[in-house]
Amino acid sequence: MNTRPATASVRSVEEHRDRIEQLLRPLAVRDVEQLALHGARGRMLAEDVMSPLDLPVFRNSGMDGYAVRAESVAVTPVTLPVAGVVAAGQGGLDRLPTGTAVKVMTGAPVPPGADCVIPVEDTRPGDGVVTIERGRSAGDFVREPGADIRRGELLVAAGTVLAPHRIAALAAVGVAEVTVARRVRAAVLTTGDELVSAGVALRPGQIYNSNGIALASALGANGIDVVDVSHSRDDATEFRRKLAVATAAADVVFTSGGVSQGDFEVVKEVLAGCGGEFGAVAVQPGGPQGLTVVDGVPVLSFPGNPVSTMVSFEVFARPVLRALSGLRAVPVHDVPLVDSVRSPAGRRQFLRGRLTDAGVRPVSGPGSHLVAAMAQADVLIDIPAEVTAVAAGAMVRVREL
Repeated sequence: MNTRPATASVRSVEEHRDRIEQLLRPLAVRDVEQLALHGARGRMLAEDVMSPLDLPVFRNSGMDGYAVRAESVAVTPVTLPVAGVVAAGQGGLDRLPTGTAVKVMTGAPVPPGADCVIPVEDTRPGDGVVTIERGRSAGDFVREPGADIRRGELLVAAGTVLAPHRIAALAAVGVAEVTVARRVRAAVLTTGDELVSAGVALRPGQIYNSNGIALASALGANGIDVVDVSHSRDDATEFRRKLAVATAAADVVFTSGGVSQGDFEVVKEVLAGCGGEFGAVAVQPGGPQGLTVVDGVPVLSFPGNPVSTMVSFEVFARPVLRALSGLRAVPVHDVPLVDSVRSPAGRRQFLRGRLTDAGVRPVSGPGSHLVAAMAQADVLIDIPAEVTAVAAGAMVRVREL
């Protein structure tokens, strides 16, 4: 790798990410709400859930077979009379007579007096009798009450995200409702006279607005409730009005566009007057960035080029939003670089890449407008700011998209 000193006149990626984390950290303290268990997938528990009962609830069979006393099958083969059949859900069972067997289904209660179950494949049924061909020890294939969890023990801890396997455990002990943290609410506000919605015929100079739906999708995929998605022309009055709607509805607002050095930068124009911080971050793509607090609501302003918007979200916002949602950190790996790359001095570059058996291969060039090419990527290749060239075969860090 070739290296040069990083430029010190702009904020580093780490500094900007830390600043965003400081702004969003208070959102970790949120109201709670009660949800029916069937609608709680992906939500974060606000309180510990202790098991209200033993699981299993009663002694039951782990196999289809025959419940017996182990002493009755100490010597095999042995033929025993069958005293009855027990199905799942049956209760009020009589005690098993000595020297007999009871046919049981998986999950069915094991009758009192029986201490093991002989799997059906180790038996030969007859007329009112069964021949046991292999003996078993006391406890074999009998599920005892509380063997899984005891009443009063911790089942799922506060702060845990309710994935399907955890919901299954809660349902198994009879939990119908859970107390969860209210999700972080986000609004998305895109800007630009040139942007139109999908389905509208393009006129000269117009392009489709991909940032609104892309940011909304990214937020939802990381545990955030999107409460408003809107668009403003490059008009300060319209932007102020739509920003007021967004900040009234959301805990955090994301804007795209209007933050660079050119004319018609409506986001920068309006938010700078609200105390917003606008400047350059040593990153490519996504250098122009803005941070503002409006009526107590953090507003994160990303540049408008589609790839810049998405890389900005991935690098600066996604880590802290996942932490607020109780989700795992974004996976990061070190893998070989398939093709050599060059990188601008002083800027930490995030190239789009695709993982292959040989390592990671860059997808297209570094341009912030290459949104279609980004669809082929599954990782971002992280090139440090002080590195200007990376040879094929060198190890590079990638983060999953």
